[in-house]
Amino acid sequence: MSSLQELSHRHEDEAKLAESETVPRGAPILEMRGLQKKYGFVEALKPATITFLAGEIHAIVGENGAGKSTLIKLLTGVIRRTAGEVLWCGKPVQLATPTEAISRGINAVHQEVVLCPHLSVAANMFLGDELNRNGLMRKRAMERAAQAVLDDLGFQLPAAAVLSSLTIGQQQLVATARAAMRGIRFLIFDEPTAYLTRQESAQLFRLIRRLREEGVTIVYISHRMEEVFELADRVSVLRDGTHVGTRLIGETNENELIALMINRSIEQIYHKEKVPAADVIVETRGLSGPGFEDISLSVRSGEIVGLYGLIGAGRSEFALGLYGRQPVTAGEIFWDGKKVAIPNERTAMDLGIALAPESRRDQGLCLNLPIGLNINLPVFRRLSSGPVIRRRDEAENADRQIRNLAIKTPSRAVLASAMSGGNQQKIVIGKWLSHGARLFIFDEPTVGVDVGTKAEIYRLFGELLKQGAGIILISSYLPEVYELSDRLHVFRGGRLVASHDHRAASHEDVLTQAIGA
Repeated sequence: MSSLQELSHRHEDEAKLAESETVPRGAPILEMRGLQKKYGFVEALKPATITFLAGEIHAIVGENGAGKSTLIKLLTGVIRRTAGEVLWCGKPVQLATPTEAISRGINAVHQEVVLCPHLSVAANMFLGDELNRNGLMRKRAMERAAQAVLDDLGFQLPAAAVLSSLTIGQQQLVATARAAMRGIRFLIFDEPTAYLTRQESAQLFRLIRRLREEGVTIVYISHRMEEVFELADRVSVLRDGTHVGTRLIGETNENELIALMINRSIEQIYHKEKVPAADVIVETRGLSGPGFEDISLSVRSGEIVGLYGLIGAGRSEFALGLYGRQPVTAGEIFWDGKKVAIPNERTAMDLGIALAPESRRDQGLCLNLPIGLNINLPVFRRLSSGPVIRRRDEAENADRQIRNLAIKTPSRAVLASAMSGGNQQKIVIGKWLSHGARLFIFDEPTVGVDVGTKAEIYRLFGELLKQGAGIILISSYLPEVYELSDRLHVFRGGRLVASHDHRAASHEDVLTQAIGA
């Protein structure tokens, strides 16, 4: 990488270390032998032995809570192992700190972008490694160097832009560029396409293949099986903190991997309840607002209405307008056949509309509050006598949702921030189940969750439909919205451009309509 090589003089110590630790392509570069991590009496990772080869793409799959996040933290020096050893280029290493891991060329790009939103793209890429002269930061030099790296990687992103002005998917690409710029020999991707558009995913895949050709080892963690089979050379499966097997990608299939992960067949994942649709709950006529225009559709009791399109197509903007979070500039909304105005979220909630937003961490949860408080937030008025909360009712309601949703936690008092992505999504769903809404808007409900949790979420959809609710399902994952929707609407450029009954159109037709090809 020419642009990356221009910056390599800034990491001379790391370069010398990497030069002294070389292995031929296809030889073991990192070996885990009996690697274990305990938190008290809880084994987050049971003794695991996995070998990663130089210049391979090695996928890791498993349910939420299987030990994938613990594995990432151990290999990047964020946490220390309880037992076992790690060999790097055949020699034992500690990997006791992130600095040690980075110095050896071990980096990670996380699902949740951990960067500074108020700084520029260039500043984030150089964070902790800024260019300066006589104590003055060389902002323009950093922007030029960062732009050269972004262009070299094929990412069409402006280095001078403020990070918060980019989409979540674009921020993910910035995190990837930052890792690449620091010098990499072993790069871990954790759900990298969760927020990427189809085009951005293609850019990332090209980069991953390019890195492999240059001898970089890629560890690719994903719940999307089609990506695993498209990219990986080998795949390892974790279940309940245990390594249960490694397969050559050409010698396995999706059914075998899912069986190893959860002992469940793929046919059970997209199970859809057959619930007869009843009366119309909500209807929009020519609804317009920021990012969407002239949207007319309806949702009936007992049906799932899917909204599909590329990021920025107007799906989420329409949902936020319907929910009162964004202003509506034109059109009409009818609830149970009566025209209504929804100027704010409180009005939407009082009508019986619930929103599980796209970013559960930023918009759907109070991460610094316990699970129980998060679940009860929409219903505290119901759990109170005047200004006094009835503690027994509060506890019973939270515990019931934790039990019904199989949220993996020892207590309702655990902070939401401590939970895995799949369990956080269950908490978001749980709080609206407590509310007893009639229209549920789920925006990207299964981003970053495993196939087992997906199946549980889809089962919950079925329960909601049986209770007479209607669902608006927004998803960038076509198999999901295609298989589950009774009626599928395709968005492009802020407009509704096509509508299909369940499975009435092919995947290719839907994609073509979304892209506009």
